[in-house]
This record gives sequence, C-alpha cells and structure tokens, in this order.
Amino acid sequence: MLTRRTLLKGAGAAALVMPFAGFAAPASAAQSDPLFRFGVIADPQYAPFPNKVGGTRYYANSLWKLDTALQAFNKEPLEFVTTLGDIIDRHWDSFGDILPIYDQLEHPHFFVLGNHDFEVGQDYLRSVVRNVGLERSYYDFPGGGYRFLVIDGNDVSTFAPPSGDPRLEIAAERLAKLKEAGAENAQSWNGSLSDEQFAWLEERLSSAKAAGEKVIVLSHYPVYPANVHNMWDSERIVDLLTSYDNFAAFFNGHNHAGNYGAIGDQHFLNFKGMVETPDQTAYSTVSVFDDRIEVTGHGLEEDRNLTIAS
Repeated sequence: MLTRRTLLKGAGAAALVMPFAGFAAPASAAQSDPLFRFGVIADPQYAPFPNKVGGTRYYANSLWKLDTALQAFNKEPLEFVTTLGDIIDRHWDSFGDILPIYDQLEHPHFFVLGNHDFEVGQDYLRSVVRNVGLERSYYDFPGGGYRFLVIDGNDVSTFAPPSGDPRLEIAAERLAKLKEAGAENAQSWNGSLSDEQFAWLEERLSSAKAAGEKVIVLSHYPVYPANVHNMWDSERIVDLLTSYDNFAAFFNGHNHAGNYGAIGDQHFLNFKGMVETPDQTAYSTVSVFDDRIEVTGHGLEEDRNLTIAS
C-alpha cells in the first residue's frame, strides 16, 4: 500500500510502504448510502513522447489527466484509490515523472502492475515492484466486509521475469500451446498466473468465505468475456472465481476500449484507458452497497449499476 514516497527521478528509489489495517463498514446506514467508496484509474500509460501518427494514445497527456483525477478523488469520501496497471508506457525514467503526482493523493493507494510497467529493460526488471512501493506483486487487503485480491498477470509472461528466470520457459510453453490451438488471446503482451499464485488465490478466496467476506479482484488483465486481451489462463481463473458464491466482481484495465460481462450476479468490468484521446480523461468512483455496486464514470468512463447477491 502506497501513500507517500521519496522518488529520485530516473532512479529506482524504494517507496515508503505503510501497513494498511483495512476499514470497517458503517454500523448502520441508510439504504441510500453506500457501505464504502473507492476510486479507480486504468492505464495512464505515461511516456514523455507524442502520440504516434494516426494513433489514439496520448502518452504525455496522462500527467494532467492523472492530476485532475487525483484532485477530484481528494474531494470525495473514499477509502482508497487503485490504479489497474500500465502506470507508464515505456522507459524507466517515466516512473520519475508520474509517480510523484500520486503524492498529492490523500487516500491510501494500491497499484496493480501491467505489462507496460515492465517495458524498462533488463537492468530494471527486478526493481519494478519495489519502485511502486510493493513488497510483492500480488497481495490482498480487507475493508468494509470485503476482501480485495490484487493479482499479477505478469507473473508468468515473456517480458516481466528477468533473464534466466524459469518462468520465462513456462511462459514460452504456455504461449506456444495457445497459438497452436488458435486462441485469440495468444499474444506476447498478455501473461498468466504462476501455479503458486493460483494456489494463493484459491486460499485467499476460501479464507474470505470463512470470514464472511465478499471478494473483489483487482487485475490488470481481463479474464471474461473472451477477448484478445485476456490472460492466457483466463478460463481456469473464471472457473475458480465463479465457484465461490462470495466472489462479487473482477475489475481490470489493459483493454483501453473497456468491456463488461457477467455470470449471474458475478461481474467482470474492464475500465477504459486514461491514455486514450487528447483531451478526455477516464476514471471512476465505485460505491458499494449491500445489494449492488454503482460505478460513476468520469470522462470516457460510463456509469454502471451492478447487482450483487446480498
């Protein structure tokens, strides 16, 4: 969990990681009042470069878009804010420009790492997690009767593990099998969970159920519905999540166009990318009630009302 950091521009300075004890839902509240609220940002994907000719990604503009979003969040009664990956587009020095903007945020903040966050070169791959103030790339935290599970779809990929890491061989095998099967998500810019992380996910779901907690998963990559951007192991993840009746929602970025699907009252929402368009931002406020999750979109992001099992 990241609140404040000391960051040396262009260098991987360790952030100050503060313990997060969670937050309680109100003992009593009017039906019209949410149990809690939090903010969501997806894919700032900052880089100090102009957009490609004919392209839709305005990399440098994400600095003012992020600043605007954080100032708006500071005016709201939020429990936390999360960024769903792709903080930067490429180059290690880009972190030095965008991370200090988060210092103004008055709420706890949780990063999810995306594929572009590892576009930094071999010398810096081992430092990415530490640089954004995380102890490890997947983790969980409690709040308001929920357990938030942050997963890392870069875990087994062709780009995030450093040279010599055995996960690279596993990634190559997984990608080759998907390509042979003609899978649309057999893309080198997607990734998957390690078996170790998958076991952790299952244990955390079981632990949350035993504690009477509902679950929201935060991810960079989508898993449902089927899409070219989905994690390589999306099917086994969806099967696991939907086997737990305390699983409520899966929130992600990666696909800048956004997407949505549901299996019963269990929701899979792909938030739109902030980096898109020259002059419109994209961020959201999420309000959680006993029986629903309301998403209030800003800029490109749209409003949604997601019914959940009470």
